[in-house]
Amino acid sequence: PGPTAAPRWDPQPLTYQELQSERTEVPASRLLEETALGRPGSEDSGCGELVWVGEPVVFGRADSIAGKYGVWMKDPEPVSPFTRETTWRVDTVGTEVRQLFQYEAAEQLAQGYPTKVHILPRPLESTGAVVYRGGLFFQPRRSRAVARYDLRREAITAEKEIPGAGYHGQYPYSWGGYTDIDLAVDETGLWVIYSTEKARGAIVLSKLDPETLEIRQTWETNIRKRGVANSFLICGTLYTVSSYSAPNATINFAYNTATGTSRPLSIPFENRFRYLSMLDYNPAERQLFAWDSFNMVTYPIRLS
Repeated sequence: PGPTAAPRWDPQPLTYQELQSERTEVPASRLLEETALGRPGSEDSGCGELVWVGEPVVFGRADSIAGKYGVWMKDPEPVSPFTRETTWRVDTVGTEVRQLFQYEAAEQLAQGYPTKVHILPRPLESTGAVVYRGGLFFQPRRSRAVARYDLRREAITAEKEIPGAGYHGQYPYSWGGYTDIDLAVDETGLWVIYSTEKARGAIVLSKLDPETLEIRQTWETNIRKRGVANSFLICGTLYTVSSYSAPNATINFAYNTATGTSRPLSIPFENRFRYLSMLDYNPAERQLFAWDSFNMVTYPIRLS
């Protein structure tokens, strides 16, 4: 971190024991709260509540203005010939965004040498895309639809409208960028995050079938979509970020789809480069992937 960054312990090199002892230093009240949040049976699934987000680790930097904002990801459940190491990236500045870059691993991404460039049959809108089970799920430009581009067949295999979803600047996240429709993946599957006129701009969440894109179930939250900078899901809980530009932002709300309730949080979250345009959770890596002003970064996390 630069000289301005507050010193924080770095979880990477620590052993598990040290992590445990590090945790005992948080105030006891916090700890009680954390244990109360641990759900019965959460040990088996490895699921839990988000309690900590670490410092960002930079993986690569976009070298042209087209990469001021974008999306990068790995498939948590890849299909051969792709692996968990295969890394995908789209630079999303511009009106005709069709290039999907494929890299053997994040190291190639850092060097800027794609293995292959896929040209999407339809231009993509904004930074909401995800890769899951061998497909790129994205919002085609100026539509309230979600499409699945099969990475092996290099063709769109499914496309569905999200009923009533605002698009092209109706209900974006606070930074704008036509981020009305945002896809997400967690331990439980594929989600779409959006809003509707009926919901009056509050975040609506739908669980999608990854093959057909049919909506399986929908939840309406009480969190205003334009009021948050981004969101992601972990273990069926939606988390939102307070600001896309404040260096010391927070993860400020959690909406639990199991109980249908939301609660305020204040987990520190650092926007090191002051322009967060994409944030997604990868359940296989147990990390957050983000795009912060030309920089592709990951954040380590801890669940209770």
